[in-house]
Amino acid sequence: MFKEFLSIVLKSLKLDKSLYQDNKNFEEASIYFAITLILLISIISLVPGSIFLKHMTSVFDINDTKGPSIRFYIIMSIIGWIIKTAYLYFVGVVVFPNKSTKCNFRKLLIVVAYANAPFIFYIFIFNIKLIYFIFIPYLWYSVALIIGVNEVLKYNNYIKTAIITLAPQIILLVYFFSNVLKINNGVVS
Repeated sequence: MFKEFLSIVLKSLKLDKSLYQDNKNFEEASIYFAITLILLISIISLVPGSIFLKHMTSVFDINDTKGPSIRFYIIMSIIGWIIKTAYLYFVGVVVFPNKSTKCNFRKLLIVVAYANAPFIFYIFIFNIKLIYFIFIPYLWYSVALIIGVNEVLKYNNYIKTAIITLAPQIILLVYFFSNVLKINNGVVS
């Protein structure tokens, strides 16, 4: 059982398409592997989160700050996982399906969890000087998610998959930079 789980994680880290093509990876135990991976990632994400919080409290000279609990990280990771999957299901299966797209919510839920494997490397961010390296696993995750969604939804090109997968991040970046520009120009909403 652990050997199968490790194989799934390694294939996800190698960005191997066969992970998403093999129906064996979506059988009964796969949902438990997906939940385990999400729980593991949520616990590992405590490391850079606590480092960043500790740094910010020292910068602003705040001594009373307590970070979020493990329970909070786990609950928010599960909620984020379900929301991301619901978005991908709605946009990829309902709104913009391909002719051969036949995917259920459970399978997409597993794909999103498998794509989270690169976040395991958050454990190496143990110092505030390394905090900028959080972008490397995030980019890796994005590529893994694009590959997984492309294979499961049977899209023929990666451009459509990338647009569908990265649209929320692009919208948030545009919103963020538009607000930064408003603040820098003296217009505060």
